Amino acid sequence: MSTQAVVTKDAEFKPAMRMNQSLTAAVERRTLEWMARRAPRWLTSDQLTALGLGAQLAAGVCYALARESRWMLLGAIACIGLNWLGDSLDGTLARVRGQQRPRYGFYVDHMVDVLGAVALTGGLALSGLVHWQIAMAMLLGFLLLSSESYLATYTLGRFQLSQGWFGPTEVRLLLVAGNLALLHSPYSTVWGHRMLLFDLGGTIAAGCMFAMTLLMAVRHTAQLYREEPLA
Repeated sequence: MSTQAVVTKDAEFKPAMRMNQSLTAAVERRTLEWMARRAPRWLTSDQLTALGLGAQLAAGVCYALARESRWMLLGAIACIGLNWLGDSLDGTLARVRGQQRPRYGFYVDHMVDVLGAVALTGGLALSGLVHWQIAMAMLLGFLLLSSESYLATYTLGRFQLSQGWFGPTEVRLLLVAGNLALLHSPYSTVWGHRMLLFDLGGTIAAGCMFAMTLLMAVRHTAQLYREEPLA
C-alpha cells in the first residue's frame, strides 16, 4: 500500500465521540491530565498500554495463587492499581502530547482489554474463591457487552465508556473492596444461606452485564431502524 493511500485512509477516519458519565469520571479526567503533563518524556503510550496488560495478567496469576495463600490478594490489588494506571493514562498521554493514533489506539486498547479479561477471570476460576462457572459467566457477560459497545461505536459514532454510573474504574474499585473483604472471609450469608462472596458478586455482575447488553442492543437496533428506514 502506498504512503498516499495510508494518508487518505487516515484522513477519512472519524474518531468516535467518547462518552463517560461514571461516578469517578470528572475526578479521574483531571487526575490523569495532571499526571500526563508531568510524565517524563521517555514514557510513551505504548509502554503504558503494555504496563496495563502486564498488570492484568499478573493479577490473574495472583488470583490463581490465592488458592494457596489469601495474602496473594494483596498482590492482585497492587496489580489492579497498576492496570488502572497503564490502561487509563495511555490515551490521555497521547492526547496531551498531540500523538493520537485513533485507529491503532482503539484497536490495541480493546484487544488488550479482552486478553486481560480472559487472564483475570481465568485466574479467578482457578482461585477457589469463586466457582469456575460463575467466573466464565462473568467473562461471557464482559465479552457480550464489549461486542455491543464496539458495534455501537462503529455504527453510531460514539463510544460509551461507562454504563450508567459504572465504568472500568468503578469495577476496579469494587474488585479491590471484594479482595479486602476476602482477606477477612471468603464467605457471605444471604437470607440465611452461606455462599462464596465472589459467587454472589460474580452472579450479580454477570446478570447486570447480560441485562445491559440486551437493553443496549434493543435500544440501538431501534435507533438504527429509525435512522435507516426502508424506502
